[in-house]
Amino acid sequence: MRRTASPFSLIILGLGTFLLVLAPLLAWYVEPRAAVNPIDIDTTAVYTGTGSYFDTGQIRTVADRRITITQVVRGDVEDGERSGRAVWDVTTTVDTDRTLPAADPHDALEFFLNRWVTDRGTNKPVHCCRENPYFEGDAYLKFPFDVRKRSYQWWDNSLGSTVTLHYAGTRKIQGYRGYRFTGTVAPTRIGERLVPGSLVGLPKRPQVQAEEWYANHGIELVADQRTGRVIYAQVGPRRTLRAPGATKDAVVLLDSEKLGFTTGTQKEQVRLAKKESGLLRLVGRTLPVGAAVAGFVLATVGGVLVARGRRRPEASDNSSPTLTM
Repeated sequence: MRRTASPFSLIILGLGTFLLVLAPLLAWYVEPRAAVNPIDIDTTAVYTGTGSYFDTGQIRTVADRRITITQVVRGDVEDGERSGRAVWDVTTTVDTDRTLPAADPHDALEFFLNRWVTDRGTNKPVHCCRENPYFEGDAYLKFPFDVRKRSYQWWDNSLGSTVTLHYAGTRKIQGYRGYRFTGTVAPTRIGERLVPGSLVGLPKRPQVQAEEWYANHGIELVADQRTGRVIYAQVGPRRTLRAPGATKDAVVLLDSEKLGFTTGTQKEQVRLAKKESGLLRLVGRTLPVGAAVAGFVLATVGGVLVARGRRRPEASDNSSPTLTM
């Protein structure tokens, strides 16, 4: 008898081998290339809360008023494609009820226009493409992919420097669990501002270079572990003016102990985190594991079938011998 492998067994063996090769490729090659910051981002995050601010109309600080922060992030696709980086233009406005809705963001209580450039894979700042200002740290608009239970350096735009955020357990936002990070900023001098002397307790001086100070009562960020997307953010900014060389605040420009994502922003961020995390989990875990298991089974079955083959009888000569004389 001789053995021959059937086409079916060869197909099964080949398919199993293909899946065994595909599994590590999905986990080690495809997933890292899927975990990248987008260049075409277009998102809006809104924070609300109550606090105090300096009313320029009344020339005094008013308390217990609603404050709204709106942060719009749009990707510069052309610069992103050309540089291979994530180039994001970030507009941040701080508004009161009087300035909302604002036809011109410059009418807001505070207005910032920045450009954030990062390595698409590591989320590290890249200093190119008209970056503004010079950023540092691990996180700002988002955390790196695959967030760890450790401290991160978060860029505080008002401070103009990084703040250490410490891992503080997990928290559910709209039913979705993320990693929680917290930190504070002690009162820090951040610059100067030319103001009437009377504003900072120096009535005999028409104008003075008042010191501008910044602090943060508390920063809380909740990030999706797999993607680094911030699904909840809360800050407590305090900006004040002091007379030159003074040790106490003279004027409160802005003070709120809690400005956090609105419910609408939370839901949208959670929706995006679920979608993005699900895709990464699919190519990084579900498909590789499924391919490895299916490949092993098919390769084993195919190998057995090939080894066994189909038994076929050897050709035999049934003709009668010729009798010769």
